[in-house]
Amino acid sequence: MNLDKAVTNKNAEMKGQRTTTLFRLLKLIANTSPWMLITSIIAIILSAGANIIGSLFIERLINVYIIPLTKQAHPSFGPLWQAIVVMFGFYAIGFISSYLFAVLMAVLAQKVQYRVRNEMFEHMEKLPISYFDENDYGDIMSRYTNDIDTLMQMISQSIPQFMNSTLNIVFALVAMFTLSWQLTIFTLVMFVLSLGIVRFLTSRSSHYFQLQQKELGQVNGYNEEMLNGLKVIKVFSHEPEVEEEFETYNHALENAAGKANTYATVLFPIMGNMGNLLYVLIAVIGGAVSLNHLAPISLGVIGAFLQLAKQFSMPIAQISQQLNSIVMALAGAKRIFDLEDEPVETDDGDVTITKDRDVKGAWHWNVPQKDGSVKQVTVKGHIVFDNVNFGYSPNKQILYNISLDAKPGMKVALVGETGAGKTTISNMINRFYEINSGTITYDGIPISRIKKDDLRHSLSIVLQETHLFTGTVMDNIRFGNMEASDDDVYQAAHLSHADEFIHNLDEGYKTVIDGNGGDLSQGQMQLLSIARAMIADEPVMILDEATSSIDTQTEKLVQAGMDNLLAGRTSFVIAHRLSTIQNVDLILVLNQGQIVERGTNDELLQQHGYYYDMIQLQNSAHAS
Repeated sequence: MNLDKAVTNKNAEMKGQRTTTLFRLLKLIANTSPWMLITSIIAIILSAGANIIGSLFIERLINVYIIPLTKQAHPSFGPLWQAIVVMFGFYAIGFISSYLFAVLMAVLAQKVQYRVRNEMFEHMEKLPISYFDENDYGDIMSRYTNDIDTLMQMISQSIPQFMNSTLNIVFALVAMFTLSWQLTIFTLVMFVLSLGIVRFLTSRSSHYFQLQQKELGQVNGYNEEMLNGLKVIKVFSHEPEVEEEFETYNHALENAAGKANTYATVLFPIMGNMGNLLYVLIAVIGGAVSLNHLAPISLGVIGAFLQLAKQFSMPIAQISQQLNSIVMALAGAKRIFDLEDEPVETDDGDVTITKDRDVKGAWHWNVPQKDGSVKQVTVKGHIVFDNVNFGYSPNKQILYNISLDAKPGMKVALVGETGAGKTTISNMINRFYEINSGTITYDGIPISRIKKDDLRHSLSIVLQETHLFTGTVMDNIRFGNMEASDDDVYQAAHLSHADEFIHNLDEGYKTVIDGNGGDLSQGQMQLLSIARAMIADEPVMILDEATSSIDTQTEKLVQAGMDNLLAGRTSFVIAHRLSTIQNVDLILVLNQGQIVERGTNDELLQQHGYYYDMIQLQNSAHAS
């Protein structure tokens, strides 16, 4: 009983979600282009109405024009041809109206597609980093492709055909009552019986279409993950295991899609045959009633009623078919709206930053005062952590009582085992995540008061995972400062020693690379990433294992450029190679989210503690 109740509640919840999604989608369509939607609705009404009037005219055509001709010795076909022209006019209006709403809805669908993609992308750019850490990129991409495609098909085809079929049913029903209420009652009885079949098949297909969209997102997410790790898969010869796991996901998709399409496909022929059966029964019953004079039903009435019955039964089959497409599209629309409903990154800051264009490298904080004035504070890069605690989830704390004082121009190195919390500290500085407790100040200003965009404008970051963008080498370096001149780009490349390999490229700085770096090595891509950070010329620099992908010889050249770059700037260096941080001002040694040692390289070596053991371990590894 509890299981049945849970299933019932879940079905009711899903139905409520579909209704909410449908109304939201209709509002979106209406707001995109009201005149297109209104014109399409008028055209749909005209199309349905004209076809029904044309069918009703069959009664007059038979009773008034055709039957009298059979009784005339010298029949005159003029009035008959005029009647046929009139009937043709009705069907022509229906055809033109159908063409008009089909074209308008197709154009409207493209406009909605354009708007939805823009809204999704703009909203996605405002989402916190945590959203992308918790969701597969492939599943997110599936919303841009598969879900939007099903949505567009619904707007351009399913909705107008659904409306047209519904109006055909209503108009046909009214017309049939005007011809013969007895035959109409019989038709409705058959219709009620067919509704039970429609309800069963659409409910089953609805469930599996929603499951299909979910499984499709899973398959895309797995594909994206495996493509990114293809080299690793080949290195470890895990192709059979990966293929087996993919087959599991693919089989789940096949199962859901197969059942969804089976129920959807079988619906149309069943309803079509029900329509044919109804057509035959009406012809038999109507003919018997007319011949036996049981009701005032003429031959013209039977002919018109048969046509109307067909126009009544066929839309039922069409509606049942379109319902499946609508349900599948609503499942996709819900996934799209779920992304758009994700809470954006909150920002309650009121402090902004401005760059002094007269003095190179000079920046100012604009701090609002209680009296309404704005105080300018020079950006020095003084960053202080005071008993900071943080966890990515309430049940798992990562940082414990982190306290540090990075004075202006100081080089601070963060070292420790993988997972010790080094990168997490940098995430706290740029507010990718908010701390649980404690305080972080930047030049004496709590960073919670600084607008996130302005805070990040004061930071240059070189990430461990290099990412370039499709464009020229110069474009990728200039990404750090879109206003930089070509000379600024050359200088940044020179300081990072990237110019040494750039000059060897076929077209130098004009060489076009794709987002994966093209034919560049991982080390070369990292050098471009470092040059990109250099050109930004910002007060604070964060290097997250920036030299991890560079060979030892290149590392020495980059280190020399780094020393020039970091002079006068506060910098945080997350280092794996301890040999690169021996000249920094402060080394913080982390272990399981806590600072266990702090000091200069010489001071820590004299302590013969955790840092000393790490140095000895790396030296032994290099020696071997």
